[in-house]
Amino acid sequence: MASSGLIVTDRDEALKIAIGAKTVAVLGIKTENQAGQPAYFVPEYLQSVGCKIIPVPVYYPEVKEILGEPVVRDLKQIQQPVDILDVFRRPQDLAGHLEDILAMEPRPDCVWLQSGISDPDFEQKLADAGIKVVPSRCLKVDRAAAGGRSAL
Repeated sequence: MASSGLIVTDRDEALKIAIGAKTVAVLGIKTENQAGQPAYFVPEYLQSVGCKIIPVPVYYPEVKEILGEPVVRDLKQIQQPVDILDVFRRPQDLAGHLEDILAMEPRPDCVWLQSGISDPDFEQKLADAGIKVVPSRCLKVDRAAAGGRSAL
């Protein structure tokens, strides 16, 4: 399938985005206590192949660090460029994050919705704002398929 505007459905294009990412903010990241959950082991893998991870948990108010990185509680607090905002939220929860994503300065280059996560209306609103969206793909699988480490 080809990409429809900024909504990326083409595998090769998704792989290119995955391998090019150096900084990944992870919305909905889990803690070390949930190490068996994709919302923990996917960012852990990304960190192991050289990505800077910015953890943005939705829960765990007592947690100050995840993967050795300071926790950010609000997407608008991220003051650095983000290549990918990797989202681990249920489809019905996505709309509640739209305003915060659009308020990020600078905005992320891409919003990556993990496997099984898709909301066409949410995706279109991000695309209309000029943000690439990769729906329902696993960033860990695609990064590994693209060769793992980026050319830094």
